[in-house]
Amino acid sequence: MDHNTFADLARVDCSGHIEKKNGFPYLSWPFAVEQLRKHCPDATWEVKRNDKGEPFFVTQCGFFVEVAVTVSGVTLSQIHPVLDNRNRPIDQPDAFQINASIQRCLVKAIALHGLGLSIYAGEDVPREVAAERKAEAEKPIAAKQVGYLRGLIDEVEADESKLCQYFKVDKLEELPAGKYEKAVAGLEKKRKEAA
Repeated sequence: MDHNTFADLARVDCSGHIEKKNGFPYLSWPFAVEQLRKHCPDATWEVKRNDKGEPFFVTQCGFFVEVAVTVSGVTLSQIHPVLDNRNRPIDQPDAFQINASIQRCLVKAIALHGLGLSIYAGEDVPREVAAERKAEAEKPIAAKQVGYLRGLIDEVEADESKLCQYFKVDKLEELPAGKYEKAVAGLEKKRKEAA
């Protein structure tokens, strides 16, 4: 069976190195390069250049950069817009802004090979949709869900007040919808342990 480099890189714990910029998570490029080189010392990358040899491309939509990363003979390329510090496209970027976008693009090209890929899940969702999802996750659970949780609580002889305390709510009816699955999983785990 062939060695799965993607799976190896996807297992690297990046959680302690996640930074945020305007609410979007990302990995710093020095950490991503360090981990890539530790796990795949023969990995290479290339900043793509336009016909004039410049490390960017100008399109009708704005400025873009492209980086290709090769790991275990597989080359994957990422294209990234040149953005400002609010993640908005820059009409006339300077050298620093282009370089910063190249570094972001490098990290994302590395992520295509597995390292930190999960960090970028959902970033392509429009902000309005993300805001709607967040609002839905913060709404209290439905009466049917409250009933199901109470049934599980009774079955495993759990303490409802401790469960509420854990989720920082005064009563089960206030449990946010986004935490419902976690509450169910915890109670079901307790049920399996008791069996």
